[in-house]
Amino acid sequence: MAPIRLHLLATALLACLLALAGVARADYDYIDITNPFLRKIPMAVPDFKAVGGHPAERQAAAQAAEQLAGALEFTGYFKILDSGAFLVKPETMGIIAPNIKFQDWTAIGAELLVTGGLSLKDQYIEMELRLFDTFKSQLLIGKRYKGLVGDQRRMVHRFCGEVIFALTGNRGIFDSRIAFVSNGPGNKEIFTADFDGHDPQQVTHNKAITLSPDWSSDGKWLAYTSYRKGKPDIYIRNLVQRRGSLVDRPGLNATPAWAPDKFELAATLSFSGDPEIYLLTGAGKIIKRVTVSKGIDISPVWSPDGRKLAFVSNRSGTPQIHVQDLVSGREERLTFEGRYNTTPSWSPQGDRIAYSSAEDGGFNIYVIDLGTRKRLQLTRNTGNNESPSWSPDGSLVVFSSNREGPYRIYVMTGYGTDQRRLLALPGEQTNPKWSRRIVN
Repeated sequence: MAPIRLHLLATALLACLLALAGVARADYDYIDITNPFLRKIPMAVPDFKAVGGHPAERQAAAQAAEQLAGALEFTGYFKILDSGAFLVKPETMGIIAPNIKFQDWTAIGAELLVTGGLSLKDQYIEMELRLFDTFKSQLLIGKRYKGLVGDQRRMVHRFCGEVIFALTGNRGIFDSRIAFVSNGPGNKEIFTADFDGHDPQQVTHNKAITLSPDWSSDGKWLAYTSYRKGKPDIYIRNLVQRRGSLVDRPGLNATPAWAPDKFELAATLSFSGDPEIYLLTGAGKIIKRVTVSKGIDISPVWSPDGRKLAFVSNRSGTPQIHVQDLVSGREERLTFEGRYNTTPSWSPQGDRIAYSSAEDGGFNIYVIDLGTRKRLQLTRNTGNNESPSWSPDGSLVVFSSNREGPYRIYVMTGYGTDQRRLLALPGEQTNPKWSRRIVN
């Protein structure tokens, strides 16, 4: 086993956690995230070892193992094995390769094993975490983290990101958040939550209809539409510093969308009389007009390279999704099936656009392949399913649905499998938008 390289915490005042260097990562792919028939890999996550053995440490160790298992299972890549099937007691097993009898894990079907050791002292917590291939008896990745007790969940998620990177070559979703609209406070306000629905926080207190949140690439800014002043205006807000801008031109100011890696937005403005797509600076000043057409052009979304915009237009008589190349100005209609196609979301890989489509009295979510123009239906027979938004690694789609009565936020894979509710708050939740990875 290659040694785990320790990188000590520089200072006790360091804000949160320090992720420490690990060993060689797997140089092969276990998981093909482009495979719609992905087989979930059986994984065992026994309780982590409490190094000091005192009750608070044992409780933290068990909680950390539970957090890790839940986070990895959320990705849809793994089948976490029931601890009742384990042939070895976690409290007696070793956590490094020489002390692990891998046959005990292959015998129950575990192809991957995560072991961990946790020590707790004063306000600090330290964890050693390792991922093994049980059939090869091989360490795939090992990390050590140290930080404040309150950073335990972040440490676990940091390791989960390392696991996904080792197995797929992609950093995954663990540093991302989801913005959404909830009317729980009595008005439609913007909330944010972790990728798995944990830690929901109310962002706006406008006491008015507030819609269409969108994240800047660095996750530091949110732009949204609010009727706070009696009509739809665009608010551009820094989430850390209490500053921002307002776009309140006459008429409609709505559906802002941040440009990739730029302090610029696309949005719909109607001050000239007809709702058209415009490019704006991050301060809300107009850079240029993008669309020129009769009818409503709304809900722009950027391609990942920032060279194209997809948007909704009713110029052909019904709302359909169009794409404009911002360099050449060439436009094309993307959707022809369905009488009402809206809320496009461009995949991070740039090859697909998810959208919602009205049919038979309800909305369902589709994905259209931009190469073949073939569309794949992701939801069916489950009420209205709307406002899809891709996860930063393109593996999952978050959306809103009233399949259980009130509108809630759900997630599913990019192929429509593993559909499950993300959270349940008072009132109804809609308009989810997934951020990129937010690295603090």
